[in-house]
Amino acid sequence: METIKGLKRSCYCGDLRAENIGQEVVLMGWVQKKRNLGGLVFVDLRDRGGICQIVFDTEVDKEAFEKAEKLGSEYVIAIRGEVRERQSKNPNMPTGDVEIFAKELRLLNKSETPPIYIKDDDDVSEALRLKYRYLDLRKPHMQRNLLLRQKVTNIARQYFTEQNFCEIETPFLIKPTPEGARDYLVPSRVNEGKFYALPQSPQLFKQLLMVSGMDRYFQVVKCFRDEDLRADRQPEFTQIDLEMSFVEAEDVMNTIEGFLKILFKEVRGIDLELPLQKMTYAEAMSRYGSDKPDTRFGYEFTDITDVVAGCGFKVFADCAVKGKSVRGINVEGMADKFPRKQISHLEDCAKTYKAKGLAWMKITEEGITSPIAKFFTEDELKAITEKMNAKVGDLLLFVADKDAIVFDALGQVRLAVAEKLGILEEKKDQFNLLWVTEFPLFEEDEENGRYVAKHHPFTSPLDEDIDRLDTEEKDTLRAKAYDIVMNGYEVGGGSVRISDGEVQKKMFDALGMSQEEAQNKFGFLLDAFRFGAPPHAGMAFGLDRLVMLLAGEDNIREVIAFPKNQNAVCPMTNAPSFAEESQLEELNIKVDIKKDEE
Repeated sequence: METIKGLKRSCYCGDLRAENIGQEVVLMGWVQKKRNLGGLVFVDLRDRGGICQIVFDTEVDKEAFEKAEKLGSEYVIAIRGEVRERQSKNPNMPTGDVEIFAKELRLLNKSETPPIYIKDDDDVSEALRLKYRYLDLRKPHMQRNLLLRQKVTNIARQYFTEQNFCEIETPFLIKPTPEGARDYLVPSRVNEGKFYALPQSPQLFKQLLMVSGMDRYFQVVKCFRDEDLRADRQPEFTQIDLEMSFVEAEDVMNTIEGFLKILFKEVRGIDLELPLQKMTYAEAMSRYGSDKPDTRFGYEFTDITDVVAGCGFKVFADCAVKGKSVRGINVEGMADKFPRKQISHLEDCAKTYKAKGLAWMKITEEGITSPIAKFFTEDELKAITEKMNAKVGDLLLFVADKDAIVFDALGQVRLAVAEKLGILEEKKDQFNLLWVTEFPLFEEDEENGRYVAKHHPFTSPLDEDIDRLDTEEKDTLRAKAYDIVMNGYEVGGGSVRISDGEVQKKMFDALGMSQEEAQNKFGFLLDAFRFGAPPHAGMAFGLDRLVMLLAGEDNIREVIAFPKNQNAVCPMTNAPSFAEESQLEELNIKVDIKKDEE
């Protein structure tokens, strides 16, 4: 192998254009492909900047030509040569107007045949891509995604710094505290039998920074949650985290909107209209069945519970009681797009989300086609179609059950319909952002038969709900919480925090948490609050999810350099793995699990 001694790279491969014709350049990178045409060898040279065609001609440099004949895919080379106008231009390449006639070639390293092709349309399995991630990251779209991630991070740092925020690091080894998901625990060697936890968020520390008088804090920070994974979740993820003192919810939202305005302009060339739309949690659920609604398309819910109360269809009639409902969506003009087989797929979707079934009606010239039409009188059918604003050619889809099931199941059916009709693909470059506000303060933990904080126990109730914290109807209480939603994804969320000790005590009482238990879990924060806590509020963006959407991807693993798979495993390094016995002995830990071959 040769070295680069005496050569200094002059630019990236993708930088060269017609204005560079006549210049001598030095390029370094990987061989994308080679074509030997006898007296000429053409090599596509690739680096982070792109691809440029290199020409090796015996009449220019015979030694370089002979070396080029022996090059293989992914060999690492350096070349020195002259930029010339390309005779056969390639309009599909940014560098397609030029080529480099090589005067010198140095072979820096050879490569075995790669197990995956280094191209965007290789159609290889994700498992193989993650196993050879260092090769996968050579692909142009992966490098674009990582560069986009850097750009978003830089914009955030610049914006919040200009807004007088101070970037402060918070610890990774912390006290285990309940925040909704399972903690990742880290055993302490020095303190036998005790454990640190990796932070699910910097929540408590950023509140302490407000008590400390730092006033405005932000941080680009790793967080860790031991929870079941999906396409937009990872066990370790990154937040753009912030907190502000002496503010209310509107102040935080205005600050965030300023960031989003700049971000979308610089990254996507889009001028966001401000202020963003605001929608209460109750409205979002009643219209879309989701607290993160995708508002790029319609198919909003219609509540027909009052219309079907007392009807002949028992499934509908039985839902005319408190806590249950019958709701539907009108897929306007698309009845012929959904034959019985397709409707069965939608029914399976509804059942996946605990619905007992999916009722449907097609409005035709001859009347209503539906397996349930026989259970209704003509007047009842007329009332339903009028409430649904139905006309000939429409498909009506209904779910009847507890409100929570109706919202979840019909909301997923709504998305499945949009997917089937190609609406989501059609609108992939459209960005609809909105605020969802006034979230429930509590949510029911059915497994343990009690209420828990929907966000965390330091979220402030709405002022008008504070005096009702001791009510038995905890599901009616609302929080000063707000999420920023984009195209059906929650990309950020926050709240006004409780800074009044008496209100905090009421909150713990409402959660069934004794003062002793609260002191044990959150004593350091409660102690700090005794010494003058300012009113404060904050928010955190999911950086991975935000970049995923801006990049037009549908999986956050596409915007993370070295992600875990759906089983929280890194196929490249085989993490997690068993620890050495000597390591466990130092920690006084005994693992009672048979070690299978990893």
